[in-house]
Amino acid sequence: MTGVPILLDLLGRRVVLVGGGAVAARRGRTFAEAGADVLVIAPEVVGELAELSGVRLLRRRYQPGDLAQAWLAVAATDDPDTNSAVAEEAAAGRIFCIRADQADAGTARMPAVLRRGELTVSVNAGRDPRRAAGLRDLIAAALDTGALVSRPVRPPGAGSVALVGGGPGDPELITVRGRRLLLEADVVVTDRLAPRSLLDALDPQVEIIDCGKSAHRHNLTQDEINAVIVDRARQGRRVVRLKGGDPFVFGRGGEEMAACVAAGIDVQVVPGITSAIAAPAVAGIPVTHRGLAADFAVVSGHRDPGRAEAGWNWAELATGPATLVVLMGMEGLAGIAAELIEHGRPADTPAAAIHQATLPGQRVVRSTLAGLAAEVRRAGVGAPAVVVIGAVAALGSD
Repeated sequence: MTGVPILLDLLGRRVVLVGGGAVAARRGRTFAEAGADVLVIAPEVVGELAELSGVRLLRRRYQPGDLAQAWLAVAATDDPDTNSAVAEEAAAGRIFCIRADQADAGTARMPAVLRRGELTVSVNAGRDPRRAAGLRDLIAAALDTGALVSRPVRPPGAGSVALVGGGPGDPELITVRGRRLLLEADVVVTDRLAPRSLLDALDPQVEIIDCGKSAHRHNLTQDEINAVIVDRARQGRRVVRLKGGDPFVFGRGGEEMAACVAAGIDVQVVPGITSAIAAPAVAGIPVTHRGLAADFAVVSGHRDPGRAEAGWNWAELATGPATLVVLMGMEGLAGIAAELIEHGRPADTPAAAIHQATLPGQRVVRSTLAGLAAEVRRAGVGAPAVVVIGAVAALGSD
């Protein structure tokens, strides 16, 4: 069968689907999602088809005249004679018809379809639907991983912000959606710990703004970051705020989202793999483990542990969760350990520091809670690192 690929606007238009089996259910779902007026004619229908919203059922066999007012017909019964009768009526009425049992005998054919937001890709491989589906899946993988880039065209004023968690460091650990949004961006506002090697694949015209936050150094204050992402979105640009880890785990993503909402900017959050879980995992340390740890807590070490206003509840942390994961705690590690020991955590509790987790320079230093600070100094290990305190820290390998 030869033909011309074309998209049909079926919104509110009648599609008559003859058949009630699994194939009919797949076709019915497709047309219902397109907003068509779907009429199913079959004496029996599978549950999935019966439960489809917006689909009307006639529980009887097909009869001549059933295609009246139809824009499209689908013959999907297991009876070739019935399918032929549907196709003949459709041809007489100049109605396009899809035959599920014999594609060449119909006047239309269903392609393998891929949808990604505003993008629709349809693939036809003649008489080989498996080949079409395989090629569609390859295109989907290429789009999702960035091997094939499609930057959607947005109307003026349709700016947006995506708060994207870049994961623990390895660029392959960003989510599929995060990678796609990054490749579609007009502006990228990036943190120091974001997977920066991904920026090399961006179009040279993409504006890259480096926040560069680190201890004792800020290229931009948080208020300035909020202002930048809102300003660029108001210019009608697609903004990706690229962060290390997850945007809402000590990433101040909540403040950035609030700024966008207050400004009326379209904003979405793309979760990322937080280093609080990933760093121990790549070191072979489970934060929970049957018989050792049934709970864990993640705390920020980016505070002075000796100051009351820092907000630490030492008694609760020392005697509560079986596993403690400390982010940004290398500078105050000795003080953190001293306070935990003073408030009841045994000094010989296993502890570990994972430096540059998931990256080629990853190193793991193991000791006890009392000895970890001195051990990391001897090893020359500093930030960025994740500290794990608890019995599970004795597990795994370096």
